Amino acid sequence: MNLHGQNFIGDQPGPGGRETFYAVSPLDRRQLEPAFHAATEAEVNAAMGLAEGAFNGYRETTGGERAVFLERIADEIMALGDDLIARAHLETGLPETRLTGERARTVNQLKLFAQVVRDGSWVDARIDTAIPDRQPAPRPDLRRMLIPIGPVIVFGASNFPFAYSVAGGDTASALAAGNPVVVKAHERHPGTSELVATAIRRAVTACHLPAGVFSMLHGPGKTVGIALVRHPHACAVGFTGSRVAGRALFDAAAARLEPIPVFAEMSSLNPVFILPEALRERGAKIAEGLKNSVTLGAGQFCTKPGLVFGLQGTEFEQFQQSLAELLKTVAPATMLHAGICDAYHKGLAHVSGIGGVKMLARSEQNPDAQKTQGESVVLCTDARTFRGHAELAGEVFGPFSILVSAPTFAELEAIAQDLEGQLTATVHGTPGDFQKAGNLLRLLERKAGRLILNGFPTGVEVCPAMNHGGPYPATTDVRFTSVGTAAIYRFARPVCYQDFPAALLPAALRDENPLGIPRVVNGKRTQESVDR
Repeated sequence: MNLHGQNFIGDQPGPGGRETFYAVSPLDRRQLEPAFHAATEAEVNAAMGLAEGAFNGYRETTGGERAVFLERIADEIMALGDDLIARAHLETGLPETRLTGERARTVNQLKLFAQVVRDGSWVDARIDTAIPDRQPAPRPDLRRMLIPIGPVIVFGASNFPFAYSVAGGDTASALAAGNPVVVKAHERHPGTSELVATAIRRAVTACHLPAGVFSMLHGPGKTVGIALVRHPHACAVGFTGSRVAGRALFDAAAARLEPIPVFAEMSSLNPVFILPEALRERGAKIAEGLKNSVTLGAGQFCTKPGLVFGLQGTEFEQFQQSLAELLKTVAPATMLHAGICDAYHKGLAHVSGIGGVKMLARSEQNPDAQKTQGESVVLCTDARTFRGHAELAGEVFGPFSILVSAPTFAELEAIAQDLEGQLTATVHGTPGDFQKAGNLLRLLERKAGRLILNGFPTGVEVCPAMNHGGPYPATTDVRFTSVGTAAIYRFARPVCYQDFPAALLPAALRDENPLGIPRVVNGKRTQESVDR
């Protein structure tokens, strides 16, 4: 791996300024070569200028051309081979098997968006032909479709160094829609980011696209990231991370002279409700599944179940003990970096010190002080304590969850009513349970972007039907998803063309329908040409 530690300003290296930093391996706290150079203000301006300059040319590419580009990125990522997996393992501590699977997910979602843009129907073309003799006023010829929004800023996420980073879902969907992308690489895996950026740059060159279609900058989010969001050429932002960082970007974007949308995925506890009959029939099985979900990836998934609710009584107490015995056997796991590990332990210390909160279980094996490790922990409390301490409903990012017992079903519903917005909400029940849970499900429908019955929230399928979003603070815009083909709609906007001559219309709106896509013509969905 011949890493250079520089920025990518289109197809040119950016040497950066005097500020440098190193990746530090969470496996052994070893500093990794080389030094990486934080982008200067001039480099931010240069990358954004190139992106703006590339926009008009790139947006005019056909869906087929963009599909080839996305597929070429996927091929170039795979061509990096084992070097990519090895560097990501050193920088994140994630197992190589997990990283290999995540690379496959990243490549597959690039190919999925290639299918979307090759098909072309995502532009949602709508045509209402003129009615010149309509009374009391004629109707003009109106044609509407989605077009690219402009240069998009994408922030790499720490917990998914491939799938939510340089060539992740935000980048893939923004490029698919026809937008240039400038990535702010995550400081904790800069070498991984450089390798993937190299793959994208090779694809840009191979597809003969404008150099400004893709750039990547290193540096702190508080300086380089904010500068990108505030830059007048930036038109939208994609972010996955903490609520504090996401809100800072959102506020910066809203404070601009021309505000822009920030699609930030931030904080979610993904509550799980276990109803009485399900607890009685399969409590042990649910405990096993919950243990696996809470500790998967050292609890560093945005869909980790951090809150579990049930009705107090002997059966819920037995469930708690079953879960406790299972959790004790889980060994401490390497966390993504020292910052996350320190924040995890501070969060644990705070919530476990609240009166009325008890330690239910923790890993019997202590974490290695020489490594960035976090032990698995489950606490328990009652509904009164939970509702009396707002911090118990705050995210503790890591292999941790709180079990809350409520005296009545009405109290479970009241808790659901009080919850903040979530990415997911899960209910375990039987047909008999669900007959009584209609109001609970309706409450959770307002609180979460994905509802799960008799399953667990970890594991997000990348497919057209997936919704990975939710009410604030899960995301900053509840109307959109960051996973699945609908993610493309974040980076597009509608335009209506009134009384345009055929020669000036986009292909998707022309009478003869040269793209062969489904359209809504005079209120009816059809692939036929417009009959005047």
